[in-house]
Amino acid sequence: MAAKLPSDDESSAATPTALDFDVVIVGAGISGINAAYRIQNQGPPGLKYVILESRDSIGGTWDLFRYPGIRSDSDIFTFGLPWSPWKYTNTMGTGDQIKNYLIQSAHSADIDQHIRYHHKVEAADWHSTEQSWVFQVNVAGEEKPIIFKSRFALLGTGYYDYEMPLQTVIPGIENFEGKVIHPQFWPEDYDYTGKDVVIIGSGATAVTILPSITDKVKRATMLQRSPGYIASIPSSSFLRGLISAILPATMAHSLNRMLWLVRSHLSTLLLKTFPELAKKYLRSTTIRQLPPDIKWDPNFNPRYNPWEQRFCACMNGDFFAALRSGKANVVTDKIKMVTTNSIELESGAALHPDVIVTATGLKLKFGGGIQFSVDGKHFEVCDKFAWKAAMLEDVPNLLFMTGYENASWTLGADVSAHLFIRLLRLMEHKNAKVIVPKPSKLMEERPMMSLSSTYITTAGRVFPKGGTEQWSPKVNYFADMAGAKWGNVTQDLCFM
Repeated sequence: MAAKLPSDDESSAATPTALDFDVVIVGAGISGINAAYRIQNQGPPGLKYVILESRDSIGGTWDLFRYPGIRSDSDIFTFGLPWSPWKYTNTMGTGDQIKNYLIQSAHSADIDQHIRYHHKVEAADWHSTEQSWVFQVNVAGEEKPIIFKSRFALLGTGYYDYEMPLQTVIPGIENFEGKVIHPQFWPEDYDYTGKDVVIIGSGATAVTILPSITDKVKRATMLQRSPGYIASIPSSSFLRGLISAILPATMAHSLNRMLWLVRSHLSTLLLKTFPELAKKYLRSTTIRQLPPDIKWDPNFNPRYNPWEQRFCACMNGDFFAALRSGKANVVTDKIKMVTTNSIELESGAALHPDVIVTATGLKLKFGGGIQFSVDGKHFEVCDKFAWKAAMLEDVPNLLFMTGYENASWTLGADVSAHLFIRLLRLMEHKNAKVIVPKPSKLMEERPMMSLSSTYITTAGRVFPKGGTEQWSPKVNYFADMAGAKWGNVTQDLCFM
């Protein structure tokens, strides 16, 4: 277990040499908390670490987003922490539940003692002579940056911009005299009772908000250019309840988690292998849940095959129940122009909202926007290949955590955490201080994320490049975890 950190008052006044750690973890979200647990419980003894968090609380995404209905977009058993049982009864956790769960999990493992809040990492430079990372960190209330030094940099920063949403062109949106809200910055305690609300977008956020506001609004409309697949997930099941009733909490959590892992893997495999059959099945289940006045085509007939974009999940079919209530609707059309009090559509129709919610996607960002350099020479992350989707080509002792496109983010992050622990032990065995990934041959470039979602295709070059063999992107949790624990982790990796 790492030594307890000095208090915030002590750390503010400390000299750089007093702030010396084996590992600096950036981000106190689900990836950072899980990585800290792995370091404490499975890493070499005596490792000192710190978690630097720019916000004032644990949670990351779940501390930032406050829009109505915010919840996980996949089952909580694979989204949650493998070592911390989920104590709520619902299958998809709400934002408040997930944040409280992370706080309680971090506290139960004494991880919260290692977190520095209001510490935003602006720059990180690898010093070859000292074999260490030097971090410039802005601290609330301090005029000058504080310097942190560590052997390793571990990034648990997620994959999108917390400060800037995706800027989608909506013609004339600046003319609208009503309220315009982006879900990433939902106003605290905003009262939408009796309002006519139009939600622009068709992704998970729009599908979550619509049923969450239907009981209070005058009318809610989801306006989409093109539809996506929406699947209902039950909030509970007989088997899950039985397992939880007869087994201790930890065993029940592990078994439920494994069942969800297998279920998710098999369903994704079937949908991708038999796309036409999958589309027919999804069409029939969707039509059964729609009211007569809302047609499957064009509103629920996507132009792409299942899993070319992420599925949108709704709890117990609440999205479709909102449509059947008569207070919610889906309109598939393109925006011609937003006026002072209306949204004019290319079909000639018009919507007259009081509120426009721009649920048009997230802006992607790698590493929280940290400026990285090696010996003072800046490099662009997007120019580097990614070794095992976790380390950067020619960059020493830096590891980042990424998730999966077609499964829970936490699964991929945990693969990276296990890989890090294995590398630490291997370095200890080899008496090495530095590890650097170096390609042994030319590779064909592959995207780290291959979904066709707009927020991905319009992001430009943000992420490192994928390649082949050891440089392949993550694709399968079971294979990737086996590779992290028992596979070849020395190919194209230099130990010094």
